[in-house]
Amino acid sequence: MSIHKQPEKAGGLASVQSTIKHLMQSHRTKDNIKNLLRVNQTDGFDCPGCAWGDNTHGAFQFCENGAKAIAWESTDKQLDSSFFKTHSVSQLLKQSDYWLEYQGRLTEPMRYNHQTDHYEPISWQGAFALIADKLKQLTDPNQLELYTSGRASNEAAFLYQLFGRLFGTNNFPDCSNMCHEASGVALTQAIGVGKGTVVLDDFEQADAIFVLGQNPGTNHPRMMNALRKAAKQGCKIVSFNNLKEVALKKFASPQSPTELLTPMATQISHLYLTPKLGGDMAALRGMAKWIFEQRSKQINRNFIQTHTHYFDDYQKVVTQTSWQKIEQQSGLTQAEIAQAATIFIESNKVISCWAMGLTQHKHSVDTINEVVNLHLLTGQIGKAGAGLCPVRGHSNVQGNRTVGINEKPSAEFIRALEKITLVKLPTAPGHNVYQALKALHQKNSKVLISLGGNLAQAAADTQFTHQAIKNAELNVQISTKLNRTHLLVSQDALILPCLGRTEKDNKVSGLQKITVEDTFSMVHASKGMTDPISANCLSETEIIAQIAHACLEQNINWLALKDDYSKIRDLMAKTLAGFADYNQKIEQPAGFHLTNSAAQLNWQTKTKRAEFGFNQLPEHILSDCYSEQINNKQVQFVLQSLRSHDQYNTTIYGMDDRYRGIQGERRVLFINQQDAEQLGLSQGDKVDIQSVCDQGILRQAHNFKIVYYDIPRGNLAAYYPETNPLLSIESIGEHSYTPTSKSIPVSLKQITDSLNINVIS
Repeated sequence: MSIHKQPEKAGGLASVQSTIKHLMQSHRTKDNIKNLLRVNQTDGFDCPGCAWGDNTHGAFQFCENGAKAIAWESTDKQLDSSFFKTHSVSQLLKQSDYWLEYQGRLTEPMRYNHQTDHYEPISWQGAFALIADKLKQLTDPNQLELYTSGRASNEAAFLYQLFGRLFGTNNFPDCSNMCHEASGVALTQAIGVGKGTVVLDDFEQADAIFVLGQNPGTNHPRMMNALRKAAKQGCKIVSFNNLKEVALKKFASPQSPTELLTPMATQISHLYLTPKLGGDMAALRGMAKWIFEQRSKQINRNFIQTHTHYFDDYQKVVTQTSWQKIEQQSGLTQAEIAQAATIFIESNKVISCWAMGLTQHKHSVDTINEVVNLHLLTGQIGKAGAGLCPVRGHSNVQGNRTVGINEKPSAEFIRALEKITLVKLPTAPGHNVYQALKALHQKNSKVLISLGGNLAQAAADTQFTHQAIKNAELNVQISTKLNRTHLLVSQDALILPCLGRTEKDNKVSGLQKITVEDTFSMVHASKGMTDPISANCLSETEIIAQIAHACLEQNINWLALKDDYSKIRDLMAKTLAGFADYNQKIEQPAGFHLTNSAAQLNWQTKTKRAEFGFNQLPEHILSDCYSEQINNKQVQFVLQSLRSHDQYNTTIYGMDDRYRGIQGERRVLFINQQDAEQLGLSQGDKVDIQSVCDQGILRQAHNFKIVYYDIPRGNLAAYYPETNPLLSIESIGEHSYTPTSKSIPVSLKQITDSLNINVIS
């Protein structure tokens, strides 16, 4: 008997009801209704959720999950010194991630006292002095790790990297290292720019849209309106997703009265294919092989000859790839692949979108190269309604990279910074997340400063990651809410509370604007309009400026920059390509677009042409660090971690996953019914999930409830961060260091009622 019921459509009245529920729970309902009318509007603020772009018309520019993010941030619940006096760090570590963030907004700076195991109040100046004293004691600037979350503004991120480089390091691990790093590597290699080539308007002109390894209904809900509109106009949407996600089947727009108040909904996917985990590269290779074999006359030879390199090598490797291997690795039949290939080759304008389902595998870079190959083969780039679209997660993760959060800065960027600072800056590559955690674990790095985020729960290999963070001699967290990373402390730590995206940021020069960049390379202003939760909260930008002022010789007037963000933008205009007249451009209602060279058929690659990738299909999809399991045939299943509908990245808003029919549960394991029955498991049974890596380490995640789901045999899915303990820190993508969170080899062990103990990993 089913313990859950999956809805027949996404969106609709249920989304409105969920939005109202979360607004009520914030206890600032009136303020947050006003916030929803300002979000993503001209002279309003940018949604703190996803990075999907905005159009310039319509009274409502928010989605259900955006409303959750706003209500979660703009709450009346406060977390001050009395809370930390009552709760020790050891006690807080026993609480769930949901409970920690639910306690409310951080309202005053706090310092960890290891003798009492409590956080205690500290003045802002005391906190800045403590950071300066510790950094000046370091024997090497590279003992400092500067982590960044994707929600930081362009201004804050630019100051952060400027401070770090003037201090002497390029150690800038950031959240993109764990999500779209493979996209950046593959696109830079193939087309010369690590960003998507389309804009939002292209979705209205496309004849076909391929949605690959992405669940926009939960992770990018505003994208659903673009897909709905395209589908209603006759655009053929093809979805490749390991799970049957309801939003990619039917979607009812809450902004359509008919679909809101009736059972009506728009069919989204014209074709829905469910490849095996890690099988997307083989599926895409199969599409190309079918085109070569059946529709070779429709290949765009003129585009290939004029704009590309390595076509012959690509054609050779495609021809040599057998259909047997394509079918075996993809889990799709030749006939299914032919359906997708037919739509691709017969469409004049094609957009391909993708997200974590493609980027978090061992061979993700090669897979994304296969996406690019199809577009080069058919000339589907550099024209309206066609192109490549990696759909970014956090609202400004792309902007952070644009303004300098990059452990491998270009020589051109360093030279530009040196002109404004008159200081020789480091050029050697710094640390990404993988390298930073390794350095902290080995105690080679001594200080961790995090500009937002929850690194402890975002990164793989929970035990390793937690110990690495705990090894920091000073752990500094710039945050709006309490999370587990604040609690992994040993010697010294600071919690520095910052303003949220919805709040007013008043300075002596007036109310400040910050800027962000969306997934379509549109840069626009954002201005909070609600009163700050506490007068003792500072903006991220001011906190960074104050740290820099305390730590560095004053070749930069940091205090002037904290008082007037337009001065920061003046510096950015002098150092960043495309940012000339920055302050003037953001006064435009929709901001301005950063020119994409590949969209203009200008290829900034080594060959000055777009480059076909010509990689063999992998021997197996699993990371080499799991060869012990593979050789000993211990692998029963391949597991992917994913997010619930009541979750955004590591932030958990509630215990439901409405679009998958889950209520009040997070420790659930989605499994094909035939696989479960073959193991003697029934729906609702409890299992432990086990994984073994080459170091002989047994990794376990405990007490998961079996849920039958439409998923290919041999594949499983469960939520993160609960499944992070199963993934070795060494299991990373080739060329990208991205954790292979979508291809974790595991086995299952049923647990009896007597052993049914809820364990918090």
